[in-house]
Amino acid sequence: MKSMKSWNRTACVGVLATCLFALPSATINAADAAPPSGGKLLLSDSFDREEADPAMEQIGNDWGTNSKSRAKGNKQVDLVDGAMHITRHPVADHGVSVTHEVSFRDATIQLRFKLGEKDDLGINIADMNEKSVHAGHICVARVRLTGLEMTDLKTGPMNLQNREARLNNSLTAAQKALIKSKTKNVKLNLTPDQWHDLQVQIKDDTMRVSVDGEPVGEFQSPGIGHETKSRLRLAVNKSAWVDDVKVWDSAE
Repeated sequence: MKSMKSWNRTACVGVLATCLFALPSATINAADAAPPSGGKLLLSDSFDREEADPAMEQIGNDWGTNSKSRAKGNKQVDLVDGAMHITRHPVADHGVSVTHEVSFRDATIQLRFKLGEKDDLGINIADMNEKSVHAGHICVARVRLTGLEMTDLKTGPMNLQNREARLNNSLTAAQKALIKSKTKNVKLNLTPDQWHDLQVQIKDDTMRVSVDGEPVGEFQSPGIGHETKSRLRLAVNKSAWVDDVKVWDSAE
């Protein structure tokens, strides 16, 4: 069955003038966003497909999840109406991680997202070959309806020494101060259950985030400049909708 998103796009061709009139003039949809100047497209997915077996987790296009290891194999990701719906299963002992291998040093990540009350979505960047951190964690931009959190995970909370001390409840005052300095928070006021555009740009040791075409936060920290990033994780603690994912290799 054709997705609602595909049907809507087809319908818009027949009534182009009406559709253009209805679009907000100040908002650029992530699906139509212009690429960074000179950037190479590394990943693009609009999720316009269906699972062969709706009871199974079958995202396709080389996406993976942690449902087998963390949710006892229960399905946590659905393809619905041409979008990806991510929901943590009640038996899961960890947030949902939807992963795709993509290698870069600097990149621009674009997508659309929709959150309900108390939902969140993390754009987590990892390098599984980096042994100084837990589970390859390098940096993350996590968005909620009320705020944005940007964190240098490599030299902050996911550094093995810092993480071990935290788990052992033995963090020194210096470690606590260091970890705190590795996160920057910015207030947001997003409309729940409505699609928003997100862009996360990583250039050298700086992360810049825009929502609905407006810059909302910037954070500089050495771990963000890690040279061999190789995995994109969409990290969800409760529920989130995601669509029109694009990753561009930033121009030199």
